[in-house]
Amino acid sequence: MKLVDTISSVLRQKGGDIYHVTPSHSVYDAIEMMADKHVGALIVIADGRLVGVISERDYARKVILKGRASKETAVEEIMTSPVVYVSPRHTVDECMALMTEKRIRHLPVCDDDRVVAMISIGDLVKWIIDGQDRAIHQLEDYISGKYPG
Repeated sequence: MKLVDTISSVLRQKGGDIYHVTPSHSVYDAIEMMADKHVGALIVIADGRLVGVISERDYARKVILKGRASKETAVEEIMTSPVVYVSPRHTVDECMALMTEKRIRHLPVCDDDRVVAMISIGDLVKWIIDGQDRAIHQLEDYISGKYPG
């Protein structure tokens, strides 16, 4: 569990649940799905293609702060597009750098133009912390003589 590990490694541990809406869904429906699924963003799919991402941040900034009604606003009016995405071959480090540079918290993962997952900054932080925890335990075992050798 290192920064040079690929996103495919992260996905093997995390799983690949994909939650999506269409551009014509209401923002209310999208927010309701996010709440039901305990996620902060959804992929927007039209005609089988990735066309956008809608996040809680989009909702807060483009609906709430603008005084718009979520039941009358379509996802396509506030979604982030074009989409920044990665492949399963990208590394944890590359994804964290991209998220920091673009100031985003979610990245769709696409393989051959097909969405296979969505990763969040939380997924990447958890991956790194788990790796650090494993390294600490191995060092403790080595110091205490429990390390298999």
